[in-house]
Amino acid sequence: MPLTGKILVLIAAAFAMNVPLGYLRQGVRRLSFMWFLYIHLSIPFIILLRVTMGVSYWYIPFSLGSAVAGQIAGGRLRKP
Repeated sequence: MPLTGKILVLIAAAFAMNVPLGYLRQGVRRLSFMWFLYIHLSIPFIILLRVTMGVSYWYIPFSLGSAVAGQIAGGRLRKP
Protein backbone atom coordinates (compact mmCIF):
# COMPACT_ATOMS: atom_id res chain seq x y z
CA MET A 1 0.00 0.00 0.00
CA PRO A 2 1.40 3.44 -0.83
CA LEU A 3 2.23 5.83 2.00
CA THR A 4 -0.73 8.08 1.22
CA GLY A 5 -3.11 5.15 1.63
CA LYS A 6 -1.51 4.16 4.92
CA ILE A 7 -1.85 7.69 6.25
CA LEU A 8 -5.51 7.85 5.23
CA VAL A 9 -6.20 4.50 6.91
CA LEU A 10 -4.43 5.69 10.08
CA ILE A 11 -6.38 8.95 10.17
CA ALA A 12 -9.71 7.24 9.48
CA ALA A 13 -9.03 4.57 12.12
CA ALA A 14 -8.09 7.18 14.73
CA PHE A 15 -11.32 9.04 14.03
CA ALA A 16 -13.47 5.88 14.01
CA MET A 17 -12.00 4.58 17.28
CA ASN A 18 -12.66 7.84 19.07
CA VAL A 19 -16.28 8.47 18.05
CA PRO A 20 -17.70 5.83 20.44
CA LEU A 21 -15.20 6.84 23.13
CA GLY A 22 -16.29 10.47 22.81
CA TYR A 23 -19.90 9.35 23.09
CA LEU A 24 -19.13 7.47 26.30
CA ARG A 25 -16.96 10.30 27.65
CA GLN A 26 -19.84 12.73 27.33
CA GLY A 27 -21.89 10.65 29.80
CA VAL A 28 -19.42 10.72 32.70
CA ARG A 29 -18.32 13.43 35.13
CA ARG A 30 -15.60 15.68 33.77
CA LEU A 31 -12.04 14.99 35.02
CA SER A 32 -13.07 11.66 36.57
CA PHE A 33 -11.07 8.48 36.06
CA MET A 34 -13.45 7.20 33.37
CA TRP A 35 -13.30 10.57 31.56
CA PHE A 36 -9.51 10.27 31.31
CA LEU A 37 -9.77 6.61 30.35
CA TYR A 38 -12.16 7.34 27.47
CA ILE A 39 -9.87 10.08 26.19
CA HIS A 40 -6.68 8.02 26.31
CA LEU A 41 -7.91 4.47 25.60
CA SER A 42 -7.37 4.63 21.84
CA ILE A 43 -3.80 5.97 21.98
CA PRO A 44 -1.99 2.59 22.34
CA PHE A 45 -4.02 1.17 19.44
CA ILE A 46 -3.25 4.17 17.23
CA ILE A 47 0.46 3.86 18.07
CA LEU A 48 0.39 0.13 17.35
CA LEU A 49 -1.35 0.72 14.03
CA ARG A 50 1.13 3.45 13.06
CA VAL A 51 4.16 1.31 13.92
CA THR A 52 2.73 -1.81 12.25
CA MET A 53 2.00 0.09 9.04
CA GLY A 54 5.42 1.75 9.06
CA VAL A 55 4.14 5.33 9.15
CA SER A 56 6.69 7.91 10.30
CA TYR A 57 6.56 10.03 13.45
CA TRP A 58 5.89 13.03 11.22
CA TYR A 59 2.24 11.99 10.93
CA ILE A 60 1.48 11.86 14.66
CA PRO A 61 -0.09 15.36 14.63
CA PHE A 62 -2.53 14.25 11.93
CA SER A 63 -3.58 11.13 13.82
CA LEU A 64 -3.85 13.12 17.04
CA GLY A 65 -6.01 15.75 15.35
CA SER A 66 -8.21 13.04 13.90
CA ALA A 67 -8.57 11.42 17.34
CA VAL A 68 -9.61 14.75 18.85
CA ALA A 69 -12.10 15.28 16.03
CA GLY A 70 -13.53 11.81 16.73
CA GLN A 71 -13.89 12.63 20.43
CA ILE A 72 -15.70 15.87 19.59
CA ALA A 73 -17.97 14.18 17.05
CA GLY A 74 -18.84 11.38 19.49
CA GLY A 75 -19.55 13.87 22.25
CA ARG A 76 -21.88 15.83 20.00
CA LEU A 77 -23.80 12.68 19.14
CA ARG A 78 -24.69 12.27 22.80
CA LYS A 79 -25.72 15.86 23.47
CA PRO A 80 -29.45 16.50 23.03
